[in-house]
Amino acid sequence: MLRIDFSHWRQSAEVVRDQVLSAEHLRTRERWMALYEICTGKNATKVGTATGRNLQTIMDWVHRYNDKGPEAMVFKQTGGHRPFVKSS
Repeated sequence: MLRIDFSHWRQSAEVVRDQVLSAEHLRTRERWMALYEICTGKNATKVGTATGRNLQTIMDWVHRYNDKGPEAMVFKQTGGHRPFVKSS
């Protein structure tokens, strides 16, 4: 079973929920939302289906959070053109 290691990063499900609401970038919010849904009992398959993301992507986000912490959830533009309009 896929688990989120909150204790290692001194966080809780409530902190993750707050990140969903306050993250600047849409993709960052999406990652936090996936974590929140998993910590409330959904499995990665259901989260992936609901978000249109691959199961492996959801699992990668959880492992990235567990290994590298909250900063690993922040979306960073790595290629392609920058958007003309800043997402909110």
